[in-house]
Amino acid sequence: MALVAATAFFFVETQRVTAKWKTSLTVSGLVTLVAAWHYFYMRDVWVATGTTPTVYRYIDWIITVPLLMVEFYLILSAITKVPAGVFWRLMIGTLVMLVAGFMGEAGYMAVWPAFIVSLSGWAFIIWEIYAGQAGKINAESAPLGVQSAFKLMRTIVVFGWAIYPIGYFLGYLTGSGPESSMKMLNIVYNLADVLNKIAFGVIIWTVAVSESEKSVAK
Repeated sequence: MALVAATAFFFVETQRVTAKWKTSLTVSGLVTLVAAWHYFYMRDVWVATGTTPTVYRYIDWIITVPLLMVEFYLILSAITKVPAGVFWRLMIGTLVMLVAGFMGEAGYMAVWPAFIVSLSGWAFIIWEIYAGQAGKINAESAPLGVQSAFKLMRTIVVFGWAIYPIGYFLGYLTGSGPESSMKMLNIVYNLADVLNKIAFGVIIWTVAVSESEKSVAK
């Protein structure tokens, strides 16, 4: 329900910001909307079967996580021209991370190799937003408000997203199978999803409103 409430808030607030920020805020609302929709499905699967709804969770992530990565591209595009390579590198890192994670959790790949490949995709994303072209554009071209939002967003990617591999490790790599760890996995993943997706949107909303108000003032 927190995701539903966040969706309504972000969509309503698109009317408050200038045109160049509307797409970013709309994407934030889409992230929370898609997540909320899939959580209704996951709740029903859990109630009906008592099993971890891995497939639905990854369907959610395969849609929402690339949208979160797009936000880095969009907030930079709102203030300067950004090469398409930034977009594609973020997408490739995201897909490597998600596909490997799913293959490990679903049993299509040994859990350790899948874990390592997935971490590699995550590390590539972190490199791009810190030391890669996206990070450099933010440092060199973005106003202070956008720089601050960008830094907060990438902090979430490092520390907030760390919850996911920790959950994967505890659920699959400590000697206990996913069946005995499903409650812990669901709690970890659910809290991480709600906090990270809503927090991402709130950061976008903050910078969008701030920069829009500056534009109007001028």
